[in-house]
Amino acid sequence: MNPAALFAGGLVAGLAAGTASCTAVQGGLLIGLVAPSNGPSHSPSHGPSGGLPPVAAFLAGRLAAHTALGALLGLAGAAVQVGPRTRAALLVAAGTVVVVLAVRMLRRRRCAPVRTAPETAGGDPRECSCPDGGHAQDRTPPKSALPDNTSPPRGPALPGGAPRGRAPLGGAARGTGFSGIAAHSPTLVRAGVLGMATILVPCGVTIGIEVVAVGAGSALGGAAALAGLALGTAPAFAALGLLLRTLVSTRLAVLAGIAALAAGLFTVGSGLRLGGWLPDVSLPEFGSPAAAAGRALTGTDGVQRLTVWATPEGFRPGIAVAAAGRPVEIVFRTKDNRGCTRTLAIDDHDVVLPVTGERVVRLAARPEGRLRYACGMGMYVGFVRFERSP
Repeated sequence: MNPAALFAGGLVAGLAAGTASCTAVQGGLLIGLVAPSNGPSHSPSHGPSGGLPPVAAFLAGRLAAHTALGALLGLAGAAVQVGPRTRAALLVAAGTVVVVLAVRMLRRRRCAPVRTAPETAGGDPRECSCPDGGHAQDRTPPKSALPDNTSPPRGPALPGGAPRGRAPLGGAARGTGFSGIAAHSPTLVRAGVLGMATILVPCGVTIGIEVVAVGAGSALGGAAALAGLALGTAPAFAALGLLLRTLVSTRLAVLAGIAALAAGLFTVGSGLRLGGWLPDVSLPEFGSPAAAAGRALTGTDGVQRLTVWATPEGFRPGIAVAAAGRPVEIVFRTKDNRGCTRTLAIDDHDVVLPVTGERVVRLAARPEGRLRYACGMGMYVGFVRFERSP
């Protein structure tokens, strides 16, 4: 397939459907751009302009990882795809990382130094105790520490006319010179690594484009498809990253930390559901007459056939019934579905459904029991119950 067409398809998918889907699953990693900060909460590096370099590094790392994976998928095919169970474990790990980063952000916000009046106004700079027993103290020297009518010593002048103790305009103190870039290089490296890590927690749209990359049959075609997806979702990630960098310098930083904590816990829960490691407690219709609406019909060829609708709100019916010991064909149908149920993991395989249409999944005869499947993000689950034949 033409690489330009694959790139355009990935770009459109990212803009149309990946914005909400991918940011919901991968956006929590952006909290790592602000959580490790050691400076005070009012640091200029946390403003919108100061947030551009780490956000750009995050997006660059994400684009590089997606492009590289697309090339591998196009070259090696399904051999390099990650299975549903492995992906579920990666979701749990990524969610745990986001939870840890959110907790660190909340703790640092609690320990942020509070500027008070100088000592001449009647006291020492204010301290606040940290959960780990340390203290965050305002290090601004009080005016009383200097003699009256005396300016701080400036020392010999530096090259360029700037006195010692004061950085030249536009120099390292403002973070715009070579020294400023070097000082922020660990932050940029961390941001790039976090961006690359997003490939380990693909959203439903990413899984669909990965299947397209496998079918491309070439490294260039696969790279073009996933690069288009990464660029299509870049505006949403950039806006979210800059928003987090801005909020951390305001009183809303606590709310941002709480939202990140909720996102991390949601990601962990999605991974646990995708892997089938959570008890299935939301089964009100299991064993009830409502389940009969999803009973399989046996054709003249002895094959049972089920129809399941994949909707943005889940699978309908949520529980289908088939006879044990006979092969089954499940027809998954969609209509204007751009949600995460367009991709599903069933019988340890990923299946990608069209926006509108159907896809048949064939299963060999199975013993009595229950087959569980889930959408690619682990948000919605469905079941096929195999019963003994009358």
